[in-house]
Parts: sequence; C-alpha cells; structure tokens
Amino acid sequence: MDKKKVAVPLVCHGHSRPVVDLFYSPITPDGFFLISASKDSTPMLRNGETGDWIGTFEGHKGAVWSCCLDTNALRAASASADFSAKLWDALTGDVLHSFDHKHIVRACSFSEDTHYLLTGGFEKMLRIFDLNRPDAPPREFVDSPGSVRTVAWLHSDQTILSSCSDSGGVRLWDVRSGKIVHTLETKASVTSAEVSKDGRYITTADGSSVKFWDANHFGLVKSYEMPCNVESASLEPKFGDKFIAGGEDMWIRLFDFNTGEEIGINKGHHGPVHCVRFSPGGESYASGSEDGTIRIWQTMPLTMNQNQKEKENSVPNGPSTTKEVVNKPITAAEIGTKLEDLKLGKPTTTTK
Repeated sequence: MDKKKVAVPLVCHGHSRPVVDLFYSPITPDGFFLISASKDSTPMLRNGETGDWIGTFEGHKGAVWSCCLDTNALRAASASADFSAKLWDALTGDVLHSFDHKHIVRACSFSEDTHYLLTGGFEKMLRIFDLNRPDAPPREFVDSPGSVRTVAWLHSDQTILSSCSDSGGVRLWDVRSGKIVHTLETKASVTSAEVSKDGRYITTADGSSVKFWDANHFGLVKSYEMPCNVESASLEPKFGDKFIAGGEDMWIRLFDFNTGEEIGINKGHHGPVHCVRFSPGGESYASGSEDGTIRIWQTMPLTMNQNQKEKENSVPNGPSTTKEVVNKPITAAEIGTKLEDLKLGKPTTTTK
C-alpha cells in the first residue's frame, strides 16, 4: 500500500453536543460560509475557509438535525426535534419565521430560486413553504413510506428527492403532481444524499456503500463498498475526480472517483463521523462528529500517476469508462418529459 500523507485539520470548537449536519453556501461576494447543526439546539455559522465562528442561531428548544443556507447566504434554515423548522436572518441571527410541525423535523432545504423551503421528518410527509407568504399553508406530499431522513431539490426545482430512516431507497418526487415518480433502490436506508454542483449526479451513502447516480436518467453510475458503515459522502464539486466518506470508524477517507482507490485517510475525531461536505470550490472539506467538533481538511492533490490516469480516463465531474454513459446537459423540457414517461410507463416503485 502506498504511504499516505497526513493532513492536519482546522479544528472548530463551540458545539457542546454531537454535530449532525453541515452545509456550505455557494461562493458569494463575501466569500463562502459553513453552517452546522447540532444536538445542542444551536446552529452555528462560520467562515467556510478559515472556520472562524461568525454567530450562533438561538431559539430552538430541541436538537437541530438539519441546516442550510440560501444561495446568497443571507438566510439560514434549520430543522429541529422541537417540532419546528425556523427561517433565520443570517446577518443578524434573528428568527424571521417559525414553521410549526406535528412531530420531529429531520431535514430542510432551500429551493434553488430561494423562494421555497422544503422540510421532512417523523410525520412521513414533505412540506413546501412559500417564503414569500410564510403564513400561508404549505403544500404537503403525503406518500412517503417512512420517516424522512434527507431532502434535496434538483432539476431547477422541478424535482425533489427524499430518503427514509426506516427503509432503503431514494424517492424522486415530481413537484407539479406531488407524486413519487421513481425510486433509486438501495439495500440499506440512505443516510446522506447530495446533488452535485452541476446537477448531474446524486451521491448517496447507505450502510457500507457509497453510490453515484445519474441525476437526469436515474441510472446507477458507480457503487463502492467502504471499509465500514458510512453515514455521509460528498463528491468533489470542481473536477468530480474524488469523493470523501465518513462513518462509524471515526475516520474521513478520500477516494478516487473513477477507480474507488483509497487515496487518503484523515484521523482526528474522537467519535463517529456524522457528516462530511466539500467546500464549494473543492479546495477543502469539513467533517462533523459525535465528539462535538467540526474539522476542516485541505484537499490533497492526486499523485502524478493518478493525475495522468485522470487525463486519460476521466471527464470533468463524471465517469468516462467505455461501459458507462457520459451525461449530456439536459433541458428543463426534457426533464419534464422524462418524469411524465416515468409516471405513464410503469407504477411507482417503493421499497418494502
């Protein structure tokens, strides 16, 4: 085995209980930002590059399971065990609105156009809140087969994906009809689902497996078995040539996307890793752990041999082996047609 370089992370203290979710903002004129969710009930905002603390959002009365920032990093959202999701002013830390639920809220996500907030949780349904009319009743999608664990938007807000805590698979929902139109089948429950920066891939972690799916045609592109159960995975956003995964063994592992070869191991956490995310430019990545800390690691460059393989075998942010289809850009109209075909061609598939 090749000797691997040892990375020294930036260690971010502040949370008093486990860190369970991380989210990077896109790059803004003021830089990029990192928000963290913790069981200590107080999401925190940091400088995404340095890890420096900017502020704490105070107001939840239970564990916060999920957090996110809008495109301009002007507003934040959080999902909590106190039966609420909150919308925050990311500049002042003030609560802009609190959205009441009837059970624990596990996941939240801003739409790409930032006009809507998507939530999901123990009620086994998805809700879409109109942020321009926060007091209006939300749209409700009620066909989730179990408690919602993760949510995300894709296809220019035409499609939603969700996974469940108690069953495998990722459900893809048509926003117009509110119905499940396809399921990405997995054996174990999906604990992490990330849409790539260019919208072409969905990265999932289930059990000891990390999978990459074609986000437009929904086929499985790659699947790699990990050395242990992993809770989170993230694809490098700029070149798509590497990915990270973290889980129960407390390590963050770096892999070559095209071969699955392990090219780095980062050790430092003192508890299971619950979440990993690449920064928007791919130059670093963050991990959150049961030990209550966030660690920001610099992305190690590939070796010269690996770089040569990349030049020969890969395309930006995607596979290129002859057995796999290289994705082409897909228009909004084509996405709509694809979703209609899925609805008309066969019944919705769900996992038992």
